[in-house]
Amino acid sequence: MSGSSAPPNLRYERDSLGEVAIPAWAYWGAETQRAIENFPVSGLGLPDELIGALALIKLHAAAVNEELGLIPADLARAIAQAAGEIVAGRWREHFPVDVFQTGSGTSSHMNANEVIANRANEILGAPLGARRPVDPHDHVNRGQSSNDVFPSAIHLSVRLRAVLLLDALRELEEAFARKGAEFAGVIKLGRTHLQDAVPMTLGQEFSAYAAQIGQGRAQVVAACGPLEELALGGTAIGTGLNADPRFAPRVILRIAQATGIPFRPAANRFAALAGREALVGLTGALNQTAASVMKISNDLRLLASGPRAGIGEIVLPALQPGSSIMPGKLNPVVPEMAIQVAAQVMGNHVAVTIGAQHGPLELNMMMPMSAYNTLQSVDLLAAAARLLAGRCVDGIRANEERCAALVDQSLALATPLALRIGYDRAAAVANRAWREGRTIREVAIEEGLLTEAEAREVLDPRRMAHPEGASGV
Repeated sequence: MSGSSAPPNLRYERDSLGEVAIPAWAYWGAETQRAIENFPVSGLGLPDELIGALALIKLHAAAVNEELGLIPADLARAIAQAAGEIVAGRWREHFPVDVFQTGSGTSSHMNANEVIANRANEILGAPLGARRPVDPHDHVNRGQSSNDVFPSAIHLSVRLRAVLLLDALRELEEAFARKGAEFAGVIKLGRTHLQDAVPMTLGQEFSAYAAQIGQGRAQVVAACGPLEELALGGTAIGTGLNADPRFAPRVILRIAQATGIPFRPAANRFAALAGREALVGLTGALNQTAASVMKISNDLRLLASGPRAGIGEIVLPALQPGSSIMPGKLNPVVPEMAIQVAAQVMGNHVAVTIGAQHGPLELNMMMPMSAYNTLQSVDLLAAAARLLAGRCVDGIRANEERCAALVDQSLALATPLALRIGYDRAAAVANRAWREGRTIREVAIEEGLLTEAEAREVLDPRRMAHPEGASGV
């Protein structure tokens, strides 16, 4: 059936497998349409960041192909304009291919080639589906292959998005550090195995949270370096067949200048096509950070538990009613959100790790899934960090009265007695205090082990939290 006899809501295009019916309004072409029909899997499309990265490569590829005299100037400029529009966020509705598709990402790569070609032809006055003067293969894809463009676009999109994550983690780290300074004078119980331990300050506890987030942030920074290597120029298997040797270095240089990030050609293009170690490295850093976020968020829930029958040493901001049946109940909603995000990030790391194992011979074939999960983890963790900082940590208050009461009743105050009377006698004091519901101070004085003055000195919780020579908040 010819295009002229198509119903008004359809047009027909041909590819190497035959004729395909396409919505008349669509900028995509035959290869995209086949992918739509072949992969009705999840309803999840490629992330916008990855679509933008594909278009960014196409924009600079067109410019370089014009410089090298490989594409006529008018066609190259129309391609660059069309790609630039996609980079700016337009035409996203024309990228319908499911993320669960061919493992190389060829379907989505051709989706980009076809949309850019059709839009470029429209700019030049030709109808959709004409495939001339701009052809998606011969012009938009000149010097490229799905096998080098798609992994390059993954690195581009993830590395650019990581900037937002690093900013969010810095915000969270600084929020904990501010609270560490604010709570420096609040003495409280430490706890090991969820049992009472020796005193510390609430500031010391929060300083640990700041340090843990800082360690995660440092790992993310380190993992960004390998993402700055781009596979572009490797074409089908890494040899660079059908690409002018000047093409990829120039494109990558232009991308680096446009983004302000030092992208560079991959040291080994064969590895860049077959391996996804950079994604495993980044999601590993995200996994570490997620583990810290989960641990800290659970700590905040425990420290705020109650408010009367739990630990209750801190008070979280009251954000929303916590129960549909219990009036006045408030829940730690933001830490609970962060815990769920952390679980998703950890699961995504497993998926990306499995994806990296599936690079048989010269090409990895789980790239769309790996890209989707990596970008999702970056975005989820960034959002959770910002919300945890701004809607939870910044508003935390210390319940100093509760902290002091728990310290006073603690059996762990017997710890300094061990240096004076030995471990076994100190344990006997603690056991008696527990049996009789009394304090260590009362029992030690009654048994003549300490005078009132000595008890004030030896059993001073503040001195225990800051023994001579100790560092920390």
